[in-house]
Amino acid sequence: MHSLDRLKGITPFVAAVEQGSFTAAAESLHLSSSAVSKSVAKLEARLGSKLFERTTRSLTLTDAGQAFFDTCTRVLNELAEAESVLAAQRTIPVGKLQIAVPNTFGRMRVMPLLNTFCQQNPDMQISLAFSDRFVDLFEEGVDIAVRIGGPAEYPPSLGFRFLGNERLIFCAAPHYLAQYGTPQTLEELSKHRAIVYHRVDGSTSPWHIAAPDGRIAPRNVAYRMALGDGEAQISAVVAGLGVAQMATWLMEQQLASGELVQILPELAVTGLPLYVIWPRRKQLTPKVDALLAALDGLNIT
Repeated sequence: MHSLDRLKGITPFVAAVEQGSFTAAAESLHLSSSAVSKSVAKLEARLGSKLFERTTRSLTLTDAGQAFFDTCTRVLNELAEAESVLAAQRTIPVGKLQIAVPNTFGRMRVMPLLNTFCQQNPDMQISLAFSDRFVDLFEEGVDIAVRIGGPAEYPPSLGFRFLGNERLIFCAAPHYLAQYGTPQTLEELSKHRAIVYHRVDGSTSPWHIAAPDGRIAPRNVAYRMALGDGEAQISAVVAGLGVAQMATWLMEQQLASGELVQILPELAVTGLPLYVIWPRRKQLTPKVDALLAALDGLNIT
């Protein structure tokens, strides 16, 4: 028997016990007396047990009826409690979340937001993976991923939110420029020692140069160092080992302190886009909704 079929007749039966008569039960349920009587009769037939001793003046539970009523009351109370828990979860996020973020951006920008999120939601359990590769959310059980780069559109199974584009600038340490000179043109810049990013696939990131028609074209350059970590790249440039083209979010503190200075500001270009993505089937989960709202505070400029 289907589980839903077992619930048929329970509400009229419980109402009849609590109200003391079929007539009173019918009034409380906005049904007719005959409808309640027939519903209880069908329930007794299905159970194969007599639930009430009926007289013209009274309605009394049999022993089987009392036992069944006690069970129904317990089950209905548990259902009401479960509904209350779910209602609370709509406002109080609880449970586990698996999150994937890029290495450097995750440490520098996502972690501060997650720290605040966890302080505000003590019943959340967070598992955070750092990787510059694009993880498969479904295969690896990821609830939310932060991505720098990727397609402008995603399949219908994935929800996504665009949070802006990087701004790429050329920079160097003041003492490096004092020793080797400050380039005034792209041609002069190309003769300087380049420090580039080493990608996870083994390639190196080219410089991105705006063409006369406005399009941004990649340009491979001879480099002095190729580093697979953004913070290591900053360290090398601050140390005066060369020039680099990097995103402003990566080095805003060094620019503010004067450890790094911008070169040829007219060559600044738009870089990779920032996305937050998630499986759409999880979007209505309170914990996912809450974290998506927290990640709206990400800033990549």
